[in-house]
Amino acid sequence: MQFIDQAVIFVKAGNGGNGTISFRREKYVPKGGPDGGNGGNGGNVIIRADKQLGTLLDFRYKRSYKAENGENGRGKDQTGRTGVDIVLRVPCGTIVMEGSHRKIVGDLVHEGDEVVVAKGGKGGRGNAEFATSTNQAPRVAEPGIPGEESELMLELKLIADVGLVGFPNAGKSTLISVVSAAKPKIADYPFTTLTPNLGIVRYAEGKSFTLADMPGLIKGAHLGKGLGIQFLRHIERTRVLVFLIESISEDPKRDYETLLNELASYNAALAKKPKIVALTKIDLFEPQALKRLKRVSFGKKIPVVRISSVSREGLQPLLEQMWRALKPN
Repeated sequence: MQFIDQAVIFVKAGNGGNGTISFRREKYVPKGGPDGGNGGNGGNVIIRADKQLGTLLDFRYKRSYKAENGENGRGKDQTGRTGVDIVLRVPCGTIVMEGSHRKIVGDLVHEGDEVVVAKGGKGGRGNAEFATSTNQAPRVAEPGIPGEESELMLELKLIADVGLVGFPNAGKSTLISVVSAAKPKIADYPFTTLTPNLGIVRYAEGKSFTLADMPGLIKGAHLGKGLGIQFLRHIERTRVLVFLIESISEDPKRDYETLLNELASYNAALAKKPKIVALTKIDLFEPQALKRLKRVSFGKKIPVVRISSVSREGLQPLLEQMWRALKPN
């Protein structure tokens, strides 16, 4: 299924039904009083989170949604039927924004979270509502109120426990394919990963967590270079960040600092998340050359694990560090 993480839609709530003008016409009561009923309220437009969904793809094919109008009132004091609500289902993690100013009206993180994005119009009053002691036969009724309408931006931010951060071809896709059942596209050229991939890691019996492989970062990603903004949006909800740095890089520490700066420039909160550094591709190193890596420091309390997804070396210690960061107690 194609992964779509943004969509623009138009929603319109139902209009309220009109009130009606009616008078009782019963045998032997030639001049009965007013009995015009009220119009029914229009239906609402509701957006609800559904954990069974993983993309906003459906909203690319249909962009306009309208709830049912309320029925008009009827004689004999009968109120019109309320319009049926329309419920739009989106993946958990969807942010709902309104208008060009992108005002957030809903952040639907959990299953069942919902927000009313357009309220149905109120039904108009029938003439029975206007009867008074001085006007016992009113010939007036109210029209229904139009339902609200709005243009909305839907933006999906994936929810994962651990997010993999790195330059293109740092080994993120290979790692997630080895430690989970996810099968991302893997090739030796930049931006192989064009959309995020989620995998479930079975750490131990009864212990698992979600791992996200994101499109690679480049310098200037927070300004939109490469696939920057598309990537950074999804990393915001992860609890732990794992920085994948190529061990064969000329300056692994500089690579780490560049990545960290891109995260902080986009959202300062990202740089404060728990971090792990994984030095990848150590299978390409001669044993004596690994001594140089041991002297590289990435900061206090930041675990460093040397791994190879090809030879599987260091993968279990890396998973242990991930689990420890997720379960600090």
